[in-house]
Parts: sequence; structure tokens; C-alpha cells
Amino acid sequence: MNPFLVVLPHEATDLPEMLQRALASPEASAIELATSRTMVMRTEMLEPREILICVPEPTQDLLDALKAWSGAPPCALCLVCAPVTRDAHENLVALGVHAWESIEALDAQSLDAVRGRARARWQREAALRTELESLRTRMDERKWIDRAKGLLMSARGIGEDEAFGLLRGAAMHANLRLGEVSRSVVEASRWAEAINRAGQLRMLSQRLVRVAAQSLLGIDARRARVLRTQSSERVQDNLDHLVALGLQDAGAQALADARQAWHALETALAVRLGPRTLADIDARADALLSAAEALTDALEASGARRALRMVNICGRQRMRAQRLAKDALLATTFPADAPLKQLAPTMDEFESALLELERAPLSSPDIRAALAVARDEWLQLVHGVREVDSASGRAALVRSSDALVDTFDHLTASYEHSLQVIMS
Repeated sequence: MNPFLVVLPHEATDLPEMLQRALASPEASAIELATSRTMVMRTEMLEPREILICVPEPTQDLLDALKAWSGAPPCALCLVCAPVTRDAHENLVALGVHAWESIEALDAQSLDAVRGRARARWQREAALRTELESLRTRMDERKWIDRAKGLLMSARGIGEDEAFGLLRGAAMHANLRLGEVSRSVVEASRWAEAINRAGQLRMLSQRLVRVAAQSLLGIDARRARVLRTQSSERVQDNLDHLVALGLQDAGAQALADARQAWHALETALAVRLGPRTLADIDARADALLSAAEALTDALEASGARRALRMVNICGRQRMRAQRLAKDALLATTFPADAPLKQLAPTMDEFESALLELERAPLSSPDIRAALAVARDEWLQLVHGVREVDSASGRAALVRSSDALVDTFDHLTASYEHSLQVIMS
């Protein structure tokens, strides 16, 4: 039997004789004592079915203790005290007191009655809270279902009924509630977009150096200026989006490092362009690249979905295309510091990742077609690297690297919105 908790004034050491007589029934035999200062703690420890507060009058200590339950005590709560004013009575009701009896009229019969009223009211309130919680759960599930349906409809170009059927089928297959599956779908999409945006920071760090080198070498300088402005705005937009996600722990620290690295790169980009400043821009861009890599890895780990790896791999290809073009242009600007042979590791990494994407089971006709285009553009980029000493080779290099970024932007979005990633 759960104990019946009796709350007495601080100075009391035992039950008053009047209360002992009133509690003489067998049902009240298991009694634990507390004061207003220990009431909440003893309630948590003992989990009583009822609490009887017997005090000459409600003290501030008692009122403060009742506030801990925010008007919803964990069990039936009745109060025996001297008569109180109407305002005081309304305040006690708001604090969760279910029934009140005058201490002057207390006997076994009146105590049983007040306890009965308290239990009945608490049961009604508990039933109402359960019903309200169930209603909130259903409304919350409906919100997640509607959002998940919208994502599926947008990503797959399907109707509402088909999207709902996919969610229902996934819920049955996983033996989960429809709302749980829908929430997982929305969260998977959220993580996929975050990884995509963090991955863009890697590419943009290298693009900004490439367009700086492009400007210095006089290769389509007007286009380079436009790309520099667009790339800087895109970096800031992605950082703002990631900040709004409210990342925690490793993700938050990695994002802070990326923002700091971007501030340093942005400062370097504002300096008049020359060979020396180009080297400084490159070094700071590599710092942003490292920070963006750490951020992307942290987001992939937080998402805890294997399918998100494909989004990360595909997004990293954008960076490699820009890095390869950047390093090739820097090799012509600083031949002693950046020999062309240093490009080989990036080329090997790009080829290896492209093969992995081509062989991955996570695919669709749209993805396979884009990968075929990427393969053709990759061959053009390799040709541009080999001919980088000529003006036509440098122009081809710039064109192919941008074309690859556009292709892998499309591919990354395809993976991000693929059914396998969304439903992973």
C-alpha cells in the first residue's frame, strides 16, 4: 500500500490527538509525516496516493512548496486548516488543493468526506490531463505527417495519397507509429540539407581562391568578380542557415570554428589582390575548408543515417573540382611552391569517389543521368589540368570546374531529396 502522507507544521513532532482519532480507519494506517519544507521531497520518494495537509493556517512556506507542482500535484491533495478568505481559498485551488475542511469540524466522518472529494477531483483532473495529452500527441503527429507528406510530394513529384501511402507503409514495416516515422522523415530531410549546406562551404572556400587566381591571371575577370560576390553571399547564407538550426555539442563547436575561419578569409579577400595576398587567401581558405570538413562530419554523425553519407560524398566532389582548378592555376602563378604533381592526390580522390557514386545502390534514373554528365565533365577538367600552361587550357579548366560544381549541386540535391535518404 502506498503511504498516506500527512503534512504538519514545522514544530509538530507527532500527530495531534484530534487527527489521530480522525485517522483511525484501517485505510489510513500507513502514514508518513512531512512538513511543508519536506513535502515535495517526501512525495517524490514515497509516491503517496493522498496528501493531507493539517495546519492551523496556510503559511508562505506551504504556498511556496505547492508552487513546485504548478497546480497539478501528483496525487489527491486535501487541506485541513482554520477558515480562510475567499481569495485565499481561490489561490489554494489554483495551487492544486482538491478539497478543504475546517479544522474546527474535523472528525473521522468529515475527514473521510474531504478525502473522498479530493480523490474524486484528482481522478477527474488526471483523466482530463490524459485526454489533453492524447489530443496534443495527435495534433503533434498530424503536424509531422503533413510536413512529411509535403516533403515526399515535393521530392518525388507525387500526390498526397501516394505520399501518405509511403509513410503508412514505412510505419507498418518498422512497426512504429505513423507520427514517429513522419518525424523521422522530416529530421532526415533536415540533416540532409544541413550536410549539403556545410558541404557547400568546402567548395566555396576553394572557389573563392580560384576566382582570385583567375582575376590575377586575367582569365574572364568580369565573370570572376561576379562569382566572388555570389560565392561570398552563398557562404554567409549557408552559415546563417546552420546557425538557425541551433546545433549542439560537437556540431556547435565545428560551426563556430567555420564562422571564425570565414571571417578570416573574408578579411583577406578585402585586401588588394596580388601574389602575396593570393597566398594568404589560399591559406585562410584551407582553414575554412578544414573547419567545413569537421562541421560536415559532425552533422553526418549527428544525423545517424547511413544514407546521409551519399549526400556528403557527392557534396565533397564540388569542393574537389574547385580545389583542382585552384591548385592548377596557382601552379602557374607560383610554380616553385605549387608543382602540378601535387594535384595527383585530389584527382585520385575525385576519381575514387565518382566510382563509388556510380556503383552505389542509392540511385535513380535522374541520378544515373547526372553521373554520366559528371563523368564527361570530369574528363574535360582533367584535360584542362594537363593543358593549364596555355590560355585555352586555363579557360577550359575554369569552365569545366564550374560545370562540375553545377552538376554535383544538382546531384547532391537529388541525393538529399531521394526517397532512400528521406525514408532512411
